[in-house]
Amino acid sequence: MKIIIIEDELRTANELKSIIESVDKEAKVVTVLYSVSSAIQWLKENPAPELIFSDIQLGDGLSFEIFREVSINAPIIFCTAYDQYAIQAFESNSVDYLLKPIEEAMVEKSIRKYRAVKGHYADPAVVQKNIGKVLKQMDTGYRQSILVYYRESMIPVKVVDICFVYAANGVVMLYSLDNRSYVIPHTIDQMEVMLNPELFFKTNRQFIVNKNGIRSIEHYFNRRLVLKLQVEPPVKIIVSRLRSPDFLYWIEH
Repeated sequence: MKIIIIEDELRTANELKSIIESVDKEAKVVTVLYSVSSAIQWLKENPAPELIFSDIQLGDGLSFEIFREVSINAPIIFCTAYDQYAIQAFESNSVDYLLKPIEEAMVEKSIRKYRAVKGHYADPAVVQKNIGKVLKQMDTGYRQSILVYYRESMIPVKVVDICFVYAANGVVMLYSLDNRSYVIPHTIDQMEVMLNPELFFKTNRQFIVNKNGIRSIEHYFNRRLVLKLQVEPPVKIIVSRLRSPDFLYWIEH
């Protein structure tokens, strides 16, 4: 069984390749592709694989762009950090998913599922229909990566890797979950429009926080809330008394 991996993180790609070939002795990873552009080129120039493992967010865009550009007859197992709404889209359209961090048992289960319904994927029209449904449900229009200033150039940071956005003294900074900070060429109001409100909340004029970056919520003076994040912010993140009900509803829903 010939398999390709589309993943821009070298370590993750190598771990996934090792897991695939260890859980299924008939599986062979023929190549690892690290970008949208390289995947499009490879798929146009080579015979189609039997199965594809693909990340959603790559350094040069979304993997969805690959599957719009190239007609794919192989089923795709998406590797994703998306929330529950995405999982429902995958399940309802017979395209499997793996939630990061990826573990051996998850990969083994997905390959077993593929083998069990392999005949279903023999019809290219079925595969394209399923992929099309997923693309339609997943493509929200919100930014999937943000360009940031880094030394003398600009680099993309994946939106799912953002912990919070912070504005002070006319400068807007993006802090990632791995505790790195970057200057960004947008105002905090512009960032609020770019980011998916299911995952991001503007707590006050200085901060936009990622739900996945919140470690705890504590009561503060005058019925306000103070947030503790995975990454320590420059100043306390306080949610006002008026914003607190909306914030708590957002957290729970």
